[in-house]
Amino acid sequence: MAETTLPVKRALVSVFDKTGIEELGKGLAALGITVISTGGTAAKLRGAGVDVTDVADITKWPEMLGGRVKTLHPHIHGGLLANRADPEHMKTLEDMGVAPIDIVICNLYKFKEAVASGKEFEGCIEMIDIGGPTMVRAAAKNCDSVAIVTNPSQYAGVLAELGANSGSLTQKTRRGLAADAFNMTAEYDAAVSAYFADKTEAAPRVTRTYVEEFPLKYGVNPHQAPAALSKIDGYDMPFDVLNGKPGYTNLMDALNSWQLVSELETALGLPAAASFKHVSPAGAAVAVPLTPELIEAYDVQGKDLSPQAVAYVRARNADPMSSFGDFIAISGIVDVSTANIIKREVSDGVIAAGFEPEALEILTAKKGGKYLILKGNKDFVPPELEYKEVYGVTVSQKRNDAVITPEMMKNVVTTAPIPDDAVRDLVIASIAVKYTQSNSVCYALGGQVVGVGAGQQSRVDCVKLAGRKVNMWHARRHAKVLSLKFKAGTKRVDKVNARVAYISDDMTPPERALWEPLFEEVPAMLTAGERAAWQAELKGVALSSDAFFPFRDNIDQATKFGVSFIVQPGGSVQDEPVTAACNDYGIGMAMSGVRLFHH
Repeated sequence: MAETTLPVKRALVSVFDKTGIEELGKGLAALGITVISTGGTAAKLRGAGVDVTDVADITKWPEMLGGRVKTLHPHIHGGLLANRADPEHMKTLEDMGVAPIDIVICNLYKFKEAVASGKEFEGCIEMIDIGGPTMVRAAAKNCDSVAIVTNPSQYAGVLAELGANSGSLTQKTRRGLAADAFNMTAEYDAAVSAYFADKTEAAPRVTRTYVEEFPLKYGVNPHQAPAALSKIDGYDMPFDVLNGKPGYTNLMDALNSWQLVSELETALGLPAAASFKHVSPAGAAVAVPLTPELIEAYDVQGKDLSPQAVAYVRARNADPMSSFGDFIAISGIVDVSTANIIKREVSDGVIAAGFEPEALEILTAKKGGKYLILKGNKDFVPPELEYKEVYGVTVSQKRNDAVITPEMMKNVVTTAPIPDDAVRDLVIASIAVKYTQSNSVCYALGGQVVGVGAGQQSRVDCVKLAGRKVNMWHARRHAKVLSLKFKAGTKRVDKVNARVAYISDDMTPPERALWEPLFEEVPAMLTAGERAAWQAELKGVALSSDAFFPFRDNIDQATKFGVSFIVQPGGSVQDEPVTAACNDYGIGMAMSGVRLFHH
């Protein structure tokens, strides 16, 4: 059965935002559609050469009360609300001399903008639209008989369909336009309600409209279905999907990591990258050139490495075992050099500012063509308030828009200073810890994260957990580790795991039985003396804590992992003994005054 269409013969046009209205009016007139209009809209259309019938000529009443009453009349609303399929409705129109109206083009007074401009109460009240929402809701309710157009972005599509269908619109189009219209009036009413709540003692009502962009396979776990990604109505998406189908956890990693690398690039002026797993960074870095030792430790000998590629190599190699299957964030354009590094790693996807054509081709081929590729929107500005629904209640807060800068590292409270390279590393650690599940601390050295701990109830346990990762990172550069002789054909991931096992030296007999055949010759293990001597060489590490240190034991433990520089918010009754501990060890410590919890 062919879809029901609606012939459009009479149009009512009344808009506050007159963008594109001349072209629309001309298009309607060219299709032989009678145009009815009011006030400034009518003047605008006449100025464009469109023949217009005034609403007052239809209602036989002039505009009243300074324009507050124009369209609130049975000759208008009877024409909007009559059901074309109801013979009684149509007979009533005929008896009352009311002509049907087939399409309404209407947008509303800019109430939110009036509030934002600082207008007084009386000025804001005058920007509460009455006739507009009434017409919009009437037409939307009667969408099987009347079309409602509420946004200039819809004009071209509506005109195109009218032209293609001999001046008619399909039922599917009319109902879709009605859905958009009701969303608009809901958002408008919510803004007015929130304003009145703010000006009175009424409890605020928060109404947010979401537009589903695409369904997800499932949520965090397979049994959590249905799941979907939606955007806030009126906002752009912070990214575009170029390839693949996002999952729930992919999106959480992408959204957090994109913010992290964007802030790193802004703060330090260098290409930045992050490796994310389960909504916390496994690594993050900026493009500081690699030393020959790190080139070997990171297994990138002979590779063409652009600055952006260097940033990701550093980020991935903070903790390559944890980064297995990561989500990647790149602050700039992914070039071929970076794409070739990503190509060889096991990862779920990447978000970046853009992709060179050849680089995009390389990445699109990953995972049998299913590799997730997102293009981040550098110009996206998120809402100031963010909301989270948990177990039937919603909590809201101002988003964490604290800007981490080198200046925050200048409030040094110890006798030892903090040099520029350490300031850079403290910035990296602080921005990384800002996007790490709390409690958390982050260690950095040489332009990259070298150890991150997430979600610990005890801060000193977090210092120890992240510190063990620092030790592992440092040990991977030991001469014995670099000289391990793997058999030809050993996979890179197996090499990573084998090095970790070698450094840890806590294998069970069955583990060792599987480990030894990976080598041309079974290596001699590191002795206790070699471990201690190598560990003593680790110095200059920067440590950022997302909250104050409650006791000096955190400093005592941090010194075991080469920490020479610290930044923390301060504000504890223990600040004095913690500062004294830093002075005991010759550590330079700054107090930023900014807590960075992330939940």
